[in-house]
Amino acid sequence: MKTQSLTNKIKGRLVASAIILSTLVGAVTKAEAQAVKNVVLVHGAFADGSGYKALYNVLTKKGYNVTVVQNPLSSLEDDVKATQVALDKQDGPAILVGHSWGGAVITQAGNHPKVAALVYVAAFQPDNGETALQWLQTAPPAPENGVLAPDDKGIVYYDKAKFHAGFCADISKDEADFMYASQGAFYAKGFTTPITDAAWKNKPTYGIVATEDKSIAPEIERAMYKRSNTKVTEIKGSHVVFMSQPEAVAKVIIEAATKASASK
Repeated sequence: MKTQSLTNKIKGRLVASAIILSTLVGAVTKAEAQAVKNVVLVHGAFADGSGYKALYNVLTKKGYNVTVVQNPLSSLEDDVKATQVALDKQDGPAILVGHSWGGAVITQAGNHPKVAALVYVAAFQPDNGETALQWLQTAPPAPENGVLAPDDKGIVYYDKAKFHAGFCADISKDEADFMYASQGAFYAKGFTTPITDAAWKNKPTYGIVATEDKSIAPEIERAMYKRSNTKVTEIKGSHVVFMSQPEAVAKVIIEAATKASASK
């Protein structure tokens, strides 16, 4: 009888241990399944994806899978399509990040089912029926602003003489010169195309105000983000705050990813 009792106790402990182990493994598996580790970066006008290198380095070192979209800049529709192609390739949920004009792009493209949250970096955030140009005109341009009128092909460029001071004052002249040389040809019609389905209405949304921005006035950024109930972080930096302050920008993206993971 004693032997039988001892055997039953051992069996009971083994079963209990197995249940605990199974629960722990299940919890780990669930946590892994919920983790948002993909980040898709969308650049703006007067730039290309190469400007994201510093931010890419910070995020990848922290274990994130980063994809940089190369926008054709030919229209809102074309840039949205390029972003959707990048999102299609993600192996799970992603944080979608847009800078400047890229904010308009992610506002439309952010409805993609793989987008877990949106992050606006000194970016336009129009509502349905609104355009980026409408918001740009809500405050007078800074003296340093060098956005030129469209040329005979409908392409908008940034005045080379004002590019460093107006677009990226807090990076080196060498970096600014390279950024100017590598910018895409931005077609003005993108600025005048209205949003039809603003993703920030139904996705968790974060916004960064670049307090020294001379291309999109900080008060414009604040007004857009306040209207949409965006979680705002203010960072001292130029319009390219993601280049001059990559750690601070990465912190906001990581917060978005962490909270998105916890909510799944």
